[in-house]
Amino acid sequence: MSRLDNPEDPQERARIDKETEVEIIKAVRSSDGKNPVMPVKLKPADMFCFSCHDGVSCWNVCCHGADITLTPMDILGLSERLDMKARDFLAKYTVPDTWDRADLPVAKLKMTGQDGKGPCSFMTGEGCSVYESRPATCRYYPLGLASIKPKGSDIKEDFFFLVKETHCRGHDEDNLQSVTKFRDQQGLAGYDEGNRGWIDILMKMASWQSIGGPGGKEIPAQTKQMFFLVSTDVDGLRQFILESKFLDTYEIDPQAVETIKSDDIALLQLGFDWMKNVLFNDPAISLKETVMHQAIAKARENMGAT
Repeated sequence: MSRLDNPEDPQERARIDKETEVEIIKAVRSSDGKNPVMPVKLKPADMFCFSCHDGVSCWNVCCHGADITLTPMDILGLSERLDMKARDFLAKYTVPDTWDRADLPVAKLKMTGQDGKGPCSFMTGEGCSVYESRPATCRYYPLGLASIKPKGSDIKEDFFFLVKETHCRGHDEDNLQSVTKFRDQQGLAGYDEGNRGWIDILMKMASWQSIGGPGGKEIPAQTKQMFFLVSTDVDGLRQFILESKFLDTYEIDPQAVETIKSDDIALLQLGFDWMKNVLFNDPAISLKETVMHQAIAKARENMGAT
């Protein structure tokens, strides 16, 4: 049993007993002081009215001054669309930030204008120039995605909520649809699946924040940097896994090693499994037996020395 999954640990018990809700994807640009989030949890079959097209009076208003946290799948898609290395895309089109709920670093899409309230860098007179590869936040709008882990349960549940900003006239359109239909039309299934490991980590870290981090300890800066690398730079992650001592340290199936040499999504999944192990001692990935024995011997030696 992991020390982080021990129900007798009072800190762990406090976490388990607390129902945690974490908003993962929400883009809100309202500046009138009103909360545009409708306080209703939506399930996949629930219905809502909305349509966005060039005939609505607010066309492209939501593409100005947007607060868009880029997911790992966003960065993969946009980098490929622009034929750029991920690190080059980050340098040109994003700004570093921290997702406060989890105190972990993220990349946000850079807006134009000195105050950051101008249009998105990809906005043109005809609309979005990268529409087919647009970020998940843009695809989801006007929905938000949240995850919940009910008290006493190890099963995470996703739910959705409606973002109803005062400027948006899309809500006035006569287009009743289910959450499932909307998500299918926006091509979100693959995005959510590819981002799952990232979302899991953000959600779990948010649940630990009330006691200062996993086990009550703050995450080291170096670990945060590695989380950012895994989240944003597949080339850097691939180089790290294949050229460092990573494969000498962790038990990775040889076929999986071959797969990650060319499959970016599989590489992301491995990267986030690794981060779960580093952050939470999650068994999704494990140390090689010889490395484990060496670590135990070293720990015993240090205990004897003290």
